[in-house]
Amino acid sequence: MTDRIRAGIVGGGFMATVHARAIRRSGGILSAVVASTPQRSQAAAEELGAESAADTLDQLLDSDVDVVHVCTPNATHAPLVRAVVAAGKHVVCEKPLAVSPAEAAELVALAAEAGVTATVPFVYRFYPMVREARARVADGTAGPVRLLHGSYLQDWLAEDTDDDWRVDPAAGGPSRAFADIGVHWCDLVEFVSGHRITRLVARTITAVPQRGSRPVTTEDAAVVLFETDHGAFGNLTVSQVSQGRKNRLWFSLDGAAESLCFDQESPESLWIGGREVNRQLLRGTSEHPAAARYTVVPAGHPQGYQDCFDAFVADTHAALGGPAPDGLPTFADGLRAARVTQAVLDSSRTSSWVDVTP
Repeated sequence: MTDRIRAGIVGGGFMATVHARAIRRSGGILSAVVASTPQRSQAAAEELGAESAADTLDQLLDSDVDVVHVCTPNATHAPLVRAVVAAGKHVVCEKPLAVSPAEAAELVALAAEAGVTATVPFVYRFYPMVREARARVADGTAGPVRLLHGSYLQDWLAEDTDDDWRVDPAAGGPSRAFADIGVHWCDLVEFVSGHRITRLVARTITAVPQRGSRPVTTEDAAVVLFETDHGAFGNLTVSQVSQGRKNRLWFSLDGAAESLCFDQESPESLWIGGREVNRQLLRGTSEHPAAARYTVVPAGHPQGYQDCFDAFVADTHAALGGPAPDGLPTFADGLRAARVTQAVLDSSRTSSWVDVTP
């Protein structure tokens, strides 16, 4: 495509603001926004700086938008994506792609049949130092990966009085903490290591069984032990009730030659562990083109989450008119996340090891 990409957004909450910034920073035009009512659509369009507000989804789909960003509660993703794909529009859908593997598989098939670009914002892939770690594994510098471990911890639901639509399974789906943030960790570690989780055993925890008048049935935390297709082992702790942890996504990939540690809250460096010496590799000093490609400001000028989102949307836009850039997360990755989530739920329910559907 030679003209500027024209994008539409479905939804008007926090994630819509992140998508709107990324659309503009990637050279696109935020053409239209639609929310739950015409009045909310108008308010969202003004807040997000869109050219227009659509009264209905059909009105937005009948316009000249090239790509539609779905930024609504989880349970609404599938019907909205079906409509977007049926209209022949490219689509970006917030994760989780769907609330069940069957639903996610349907959306993968529909997008493929329609020939549209369909992506999911697993945006932590776009940190330069994540790409550095991936390159060091891929070129053999780290040696074969033996152990994969880490955590993704938040505290925004740590108090008994904390509540959100995601707590309601009718809106958020049967999994909360794992489907919301655990899948980010799994996607990132599989992306960096090249391994795939093949079987796992998990326990999920509902630490706050009552939030106000609402009984809670979805998990606040999960602990997972897993094996991979390359014979490695790993463990993961996921929590939305860990006081003081705002968004601590941390992993360590322990290879035969070196260990690689990344902390999303300190993303400007990659810790490289060795028998004789440990190093802190700073962004901007990398020799790997895969990492340098996503460095947009000089070393010492921190990049963050919004920069990752901008890069994700820019790569999505690039895929509309040509080959997808390396590492662009697609609906297939959203299906992968749904299958891992289902395995975690099944294992916790049965207290047994569960195979992850390939």
